[in-house]
Amino acid sequence: MTIYRIVILSLRYAVSVLWELEKESYEVLRVCYAKTIIRSAYKLVYEAAQGLLDGDPSVVGDILELKNLDERTRQKKLAELAWAIAKLTDIARHVRAKRDSCGALELEGVEIRVQLDDKNNINDLIPKQPLEVHETVAECMILANHWVAKKISENFPHQALLRQHPPPRQEFFTELRECASAKGFSIDTRSNKALAESLDKAHDPLDPMVNKLLRSMATQAMSNALYFSTGSCPEEEFHHYGLALEKYTHFTSPIRRYADIVVHRLLMAATLKEAKGDAKDLFSNKDLEELCRHINSRNRAAQRAQKQSTELFQCMYFKDKTPETDERCIADGVIYSIRTNGVLVFVPRYGLKGAAYVKNKEGLVISCHGDSSCQWKPGSLHRSQNKITSTTTTGETVTLSLFDHITVKILVQTSRCHADTIKLEIIRNAPYQTPGTEVSQQNFHVVKSDLVKEVSQSAEAAQRAQEKAQVEVIDEDYEEYCQTKGASLYQLLEEIRDLALLDVSADVRTEL
Repeated sequence: MTIYRIVILSLRYAVSVLWELEKESYEVLRVCYAKTIIRSAYKLVYEAAQGLLDGDPSVVGDILELKNLDERTRQKKLAELAWAIAKLTDIARHVRAKRDSCGALELEGVEIRVQLDDKNNINDLIPKQPLEVHETVAECMILANHWVAKKISENFPHQALLRQHPPPRQEFFTELRECASAKGFSIDTRSNKALAESLDKAHDPLDPMVNKLLRSMATQAMSNALYFSTGSCPEEEFHHYGLALEKYTHFTSPIRRYADIVVHRLLMAATLKEAKGDAKDLFSNKDLEELCRHINSRNRAAQRAQKQSTELFQCMYFKDKTPETDERCIADGVIYSIRTNGVLVFVPRYGLKGAAYVKNKEGLVISCHGDSSCQWKPGSLHRSQNKITSTTTTGETVTLSLFDHITVKILVQTSRCHADTIKLEIIRNAPYQTPGTEVSQQNFHVVKSDLVKEVSQSAEAAQRAQEKAQVEVIDEDYEEYCQTKGASLYQLLEEIRDLALLDVSADVRTEL
């Protein structure tokens, strides 16, 4: 009975896409779509799979299924597993190369993971480090999504749910082209293939952050990918610009996207239609159009929630730290945009973006002397296309240019009316260099979902406590003055003025 229960728990019901590939070229010879039962042989974290791909024997201890085996059996199974991962990665490389030749884009985004200590406090913010096995899994998912899109659109040419990514408007690339030209690069945006090739060439051998920021700007210039019904637009508009595919949909994540569930139903209806020839259409074009509008709306809301969640964790991490004494509040920043009274800065260490003033509310401008701390002095600003210069009344000048590395102090700006935000202060006009700048490799382990839930619960509890305290203060004020204590009208207008410095462009990686 015990063995029977274990077997049942290890099974997974699924809808699968199976390919038969040519042995050498990996060309698709045959595709099969079917309901399947999957029994996993191994449970691997990405780091363990990457270790096997790199030939690192130390990751064997992280694979539970290889424990309690005799040495001969363990080595045999380990060799089989390593071969399977290497073969799958090689296939993914070939599939990716084929898409690259058609103009697929490699977009840049930053995903932050939260590391907790023993008391469930936020111990660190870890930018997710890309691994090749991430790309392997992603490429297999893209391949499955593409073939499912072809299948359902062939069987339901007017009622299939696909995902389109229209070409971006050329004027949205203006800032990207201007920033690239500041480093001597030329970005061709006439097509996705020209853009991909231009970004591949825009590498500064002395600063890898240049290419990352240019790709991030290209991401922000993209149009939003949208779900649609095939009966609502001509077939030439089905194309997915970012992935360089004629047809694409979302099939591989039904546990988190309702669109994938709809696609699963369409796929099963398509296979039944081919087998028996009497399957009924699941949706009319009108019904599917309305459904796609709703899914697109919820998808945008989820992206906003994801962005706000990341910002919340960033503020929670820095809120209880003293910027003047805590070294964790000092970091290297890269200027990626010039504004009228300051610059926008990306901090790679924590994966955050923020505004840094060059001219403060009192009208003073920043003045830096070599590696010494910056000071505020009377003066004026002069902004050009790729740089901003502050000149004091005594003739001292500081010039900040695009892609300059500077040292910034990270603070949390609180508000009674809005969510807390990250604020940056320039403290040195030079890169921040310290032996502790590089994050140790051990910090890049995947954070478990239950830990993230605990952080969320702690944040919610803290928020409720804060709201309760604010209500009590408001009640006391009302009893005494019949009004709440708050910022003056002058302070409110100053906050509105500060918005001129903020980056209002979308900061969420375009979900393809």
